[in-house]
Amino acid sequence: MDFLSDLAGLRLLDIIMVPVQFIILFYTLYYFVLSIFGLFRKKETKEFKPQMTFSLVVAAHNEHAVIGPLVDNLLNLDYPRSLYDVFVVADNCDDDTAAIARRHGALVHQRFNNTRRGKGFALEWMFDRLFKMDKKYDAVVIFDADNLVKENFLTEMNNKLCQGHRIIQCYLDSKNPFDTWVTNTFSIAFWLTNRLLQLARYNAGLSNVLGGTGMCIATDVLQKYGWGAHSLTEDLEFSMKALVHGVKTSWAHEAVVYDEKPLTFVQSWRQRKRWAQGQVDVAGRYFFVLLAKGIREGKWTYIDAAIHLFQPALVMLATMFMLINLIPYVQPQYTQVYQAIMPFTGWQILQAIQYLYPVVALALDGLPWRAYVGLILYPVFIYSWIPIVFLGFIHRKDKNWSHTIHTRGLSYQEVVKQKKISTN
Repeated sequence: MDFLSDLAGLRLLDIIMVPVQFIILFYTLYYFVLSIFGLFRKKETKEFKPQMTFSLVVAAHNEHAVIGPLVDNLLNLDYPRSLYDVFVVADNCDDDTAAIARRHGALVHQRFNNTRRGKGFALEWMFDRLFKMDKKYDAVVIFDADNLVKENFLTEMNNKLCQGHRIIQCYLDSKNPFDTWVTNTFSIAFWLTNRLLQLARYNAGLSNVLGGTGMCIATDVLQKYGWGAHSLTEDLEFSMKALVHGVKTSWAHEAVVYDEKPLTFVQSWRQRKRWAQGQVDVAGRYFFVLLAKGIREGKWTYIDAAIHLFQPALVMLATMFMLINLIPYVQPQYTQVYQAIMPFTGWQILQAIQYLYPVVALALDGLPWRAYVGLILYPVFIYSWIPIVFLGFIHRKDKNWSHTIHTRGLSYQEVVKQKKISTN
């Protein structure tokens, strides 16, 4: 009886663990192949004259420390001033954010709503106002209040729009990469994503994913499909919503936004937990829709998007797999799929390459030597995602927005100077 019970238990373990191993194996190989597309840059036509008009929208909640430098920066981009305007949405502010933004030259719209709180609602409110204005714009560009923007940003977006792209995400750099070990490791994660995921997807002809700021969206797309993104990750939500309608997100590697990374581990934990909650929420609504659409239409772009949305579930499955492997006498009882497909040494080589990913990304984009110091504690940052994802799943229905306090009121010139010093 005990033998039969043990046998039944092992069969159940096989039923669970073998598919899990196939999923882990697939993701490991898939992202390895995808990253190869990020090793090169495409030559693109950039001979378009400035012609597109832009409304630059900044959603700001109590951002008095950083809003002034951003407005100054935006009003001095290398693009005809007559072709763009800067709007600041002072959303439920109880400080002097609106007054500072207005004093620096922005067109300020104040919004107060205690029930529909958060960036997604603030943006939708502002878009509705833009559509009703006499002056019309070809595209809307969304920034966060803590950002600073490279001078060529609108020139790059003008080129992309003239090429026919309708939604574009920019390169997300760091305003304060060397303040603390947390800002350093956080920055590495973004640099890695920029090069070996975002650029890779663009080179492979897939759809990119919006990153919360530096997002350029053609006005006709917004008007046709509506914003409607109110989750804790409104950027991911709108990316997937647009893709369901067949509108891909593109990538502009030369258009750069510098944003402020959290200074402490606790701050980064809270921010990433909010992202995890939103990712799980969006995955629940769009994973099967995009997967079915990809299979039905035979288009890998949709399947790739579904693969991206499955990542939180992958983290939980991989963690479960790892913990079960730690149980004595259990591991040898079920089929090791990955060992059957590839020799043990092959997996060692592949894992070593994965650990080199950040180094490759930093080198390809010419990041300063100080950036590599963060690689020492980078695994701590990465593995901390495990409990964060589990908490995000548990609290996925909690839609309360947690505001990240920004304090680094640097000018764009100071950021450029800082980067030059770090490179030398």
